[in-house]
Amino acid sequence: MLSSCTWKVAEVVSCCRFLNRSFGYQVIMFRRAFLILFLALGNELHRSHGTEVSVNNTENKLCLYANLMVNFSVTYEVGVNKSETVILVLPENVTTEGSACDNTTSTLKLSFGDGHSWTVDFTKKNKTYQVDTIIFSYNLNDSSVFPNSTSKETKSVTVKSIITNVSVDTYYSCKSADVRTVESVIQTLYDVALQAFVINGSKSDTDTICSADMTSTTVAPTTTVTTTAAPTSTPTLPTPTTGKYSIATDVNSTACLMATFGLQIGYKQGDKEETINLVPNMTEVGGACRANSSDLMLTSDTITIVFMFSNDGKKFQLHTLNVTVIPATGAPVVAVNTNMSIWAAAVGSSYMCNKEQTLNVTDTLTLYTFELRVQPFEVIKGEFATAEDCQDDTTESWLVPIAVGVALTLLVLIVLVAYFIGRKRNQGTGYEHF
Repeated sequence: MLSSCTWKVAEVVSCCRFLNRSFGYQVIMFRRAFLILFLALGNELHRSHGTEVSVNNTENKLCLYANLMVNFSVTYEVGVNKSETVILVLPENVTTEGSACDNTTSTLKLSFGDGHSWTVDFTKKNKTYQVDTIIFSYNLNDSSVFPNSTSKETKSVTVKSIITNVSVDTYYSCKSADVRTVESVIQTLYDVALQAFVINGSKSDTDTICSADMTSTTVAPTTTVTTTAAPTSTPTLPTPTTGKYSIATDVNSTACLMATFGLQIGYKQGDKEETINLVPNMTEVGGACRANSSDLMLTSDTITIVFMFSNDGKKFQLHTLNVTVIPATGAPVVAVNTNMSIWAAAVGSSYMCNKEQTLNVTDTLTLYTFELRVQPFEVIKGEFATAEDCQDDTTESWLVPIAVGVALTLLVLIVLVAYFIGRKRNQGTGYEHF
């Protein structure tokens, strides 16, 4: 572009203006394209975590529709007086075999994994319908989900639903979380759009809103996540106490997963922003260690949080986070994210970050961590291995703005040099003619 300019004063000015307009336009277009891509990706991630299914009747017309999110916390026995807890998230890919529609009864059966299913039974009376029962069945013989289980049977728990008095030809809508505990299973159902007894094969555009949404404007969890250092954050509570947590495969073993950190949770309830600290001496520790995945579950009276780690043989990372906060008033706040990629380090080492970190898990829930150190794999003799510090995480983030700044500086220098060269030549030509 520069070589196409003839360096006379007027033309230099014109060329500089062109460069400014052209470069500025490219920057604007880049920013717009990036913003569109970011928003589209965020929207796609949000959609990707709901389970959406349609069931047709014998006439091949839509008779039952569901778009919802469910996760299950299951505690199971792995030895004498010893148990483990795992988290299952209802996946996108399910089958609906066994679902059925009738005039007054309908069944939605979602099967997934190796022998797991979630079944909802509906009944209709006059101008309303309701969910009678929800049955969750899980196969303890699935070692990929329930490693070291002493039982190999398939167990089922029945949950009494609160979904009632839904007007026919409307869909049930509920963003708020419905948390139900039955025996050793905690079921969390949220972000629900559900319609049975669909009329004329077309899903209704009218909703029947759950009572929790009418009394609380809690926003449904999304799945956008960022990790940034946050020295300027101003939590309303004091810095949380640093807790030390560990998991061992049995009572006679040393730790297979270790973690130390202080944890504070910020969450929204309607227009109010609240914060709560995890108190280590009031927190129960659970979890499991496996070859390529490990879980750490921390539970108190008001907080349940599950960290799920994975490794590819070379590096480990935190890939899933499941948080439930039970406030003193209002509906529980639930955040589930299965697309995370943070706290990464080489397998056999630990990840450390002494500075405060902010994890924007969803648009309604944020985690603040303090003095963090974690090693979910290959712990030897109950001690942390050499740490990879989070300070390294920020290095790459500065490379792009530095490179752009250098490029802009060089461009300005080139234009100025060209301007003065052109001006000098033009003055020399003027003197010769005079």
